Amino acid sequence: MSKNITIVTVTYNSMAVLPNMLKSIPKETAIVIVDNASSDTAELEPLAKDPNITLILNKKNKGFGEACNQGAAIAKTEFIFFLNPDAKIKNNTLIELERAAKDNPNALAMNPKIVKSNGKPYFKRSSHLINRTSWMDRGWPIGNCWVNILSGAAFFIRAQAFYAVGGWDENIFLYHEEDDLCLRLKELGGDLLFVHDATVQHIRGASSPPSKAGSYFKGWHMGKSRVYATRKHNRPFPLSAALAESILQIFSPFSIISSRKRSKNWGYLKGVISEWNVQ
Repeated sequence: MSKNITIVTVTYNSMAVLPNMLKSIPKETAIVIVDNASSDTAELEPLAKDPNITLILNKKNKGFGEACNQGAAIAKTEFIFFLNPDAKIKNNTLIELERAAKDNPNALAMNPKIVKSNGKPYFKRSSHLINRTSWMDRGWPIGNCWVNILSGAAFFIRAQAFYAVGGWDENIFLYHEEDDLCLRLKELGGDLLFVHDATVQHIRGASSPPSKAGSYFKGWHMGKSRVYATRKHNRPFPLSAALAESILQIFSPFSIISSRKRSKNWGYLKGVISEWNVQ
């Protein structure tokens, strides 16, 4: 069944986690690795000797969405599974996702159960792009369930639907891109599904090594994307709401204690401000 699926993963200095992800994928499954100008490509390139793996090496960091689109452009399967390099799939995950797709033809995209590194459940229940009344309860639903938003860490989608909506929005470098894609899929008339019997373990935030510079970089794009995405989907007060949140974060106790958190919060504020004069 996994011959109907292409795994697309985007890497950036991800060799500490990528080999474990690749080992978890059934051997007959097509894999596309899109690397965003990492410094560890000498270690990465030998992986492409596997006949099922295609490696794309970007000369600059193009961001998550554009890199995902590069990988999807060469997929020739019915389904595409965008999977973070710091994730591992369970033995039956691809089978269960494909089975759910066959049983639910109106489900255009799906999430498996996502397990955090400490063994606790992760379930994306909310988004800045949807009303609070549409947020779901915490924790995994007890079975397969229609949902309002999906996590991008393990994003399973029908290739035809992906191409129909134009793929990931390349104006979003990082953050909120899956929320945007989910809403465009729903505008297409499709549904989003949580698949209870498919499981992915995800070490959140481990796709690239932590650093103060990296935290600032991520914070900047988080702030910029927050304003861009909320504007795009006509959410109220896109700039002022993000600005207020950024100021609260800067003066939070966590920001005072942690230099990395402080860097991220300053980056977030400056990312929000970068959208000040954008219409």
